[in-house]
Order: sequence, then structure tokens, then C-alpha cells
Amino acid sequence: MVHTSYYLLLAAMLFAIGAGGVLLRKNALIIMMCVEIMMNAVNLTLVAFSRQLGSLTGQVFVFMIMVVAAVEVAIGLAILVELYRQIKSVNIDDFSSLKG
Repeated sequence: MVHTSYYLLLAAMLFAIGAGGVLLRKNALIIMMCVEIMMNAVNLTLVAFSRQLGSLTGQVFVFMIMVVAAVEVAIGLAILVELYRQIKSVNIDDFSSLKG
């Protein structure tokens, strides 16, 4: 049986990789993928604690997070497709039309 600390260490590494990608990348698609990696790290943490405590509450939260992530991807990709049609780029520095 794998100890919970290994899951938490893996989740921390995934979250750090995702946060680094969000902060360092300029491609909007890669930023969205990094946000998904961060959400998966949170899901892994919730499942690990849920398993350790013997409760299903964490797994219910994981299901809700997965629903929110699916909606985020659908809306985010629709926005990116429309921005690409207008600007012909997915580089976030080129999205000056979003600034107030």
C-alpha cells in the first residue's frame, strides 16, 4: 500500500509544474493545459485525503472539479478560436484588444 505522502508529493510537483507553465509561457493553449494540470493536482490531493480518511466527500468534490474543468475547456477553447480568427495568433501578448 502506497503512503499518502507520496500522493501529496506527486500532487505538489504537478501543481508546481502547472504554476510554472502558467507564469512562464505565452501560448494561450499551453497556459490552459497548465491550468488543467494544476486542477488535476488538486484532484489527486482530494482523492488521497479522501482515501486516508475513508470518506467519499473528497471524491464528490473531485467529480465537481472535473465538471468545472470540462466547462472551462469548452468555453476557453471557444474564446481562443474566436480570438485566433480575429488576430491570427494565440500568443497572449498579441491580445491587446482585451485591455481596457
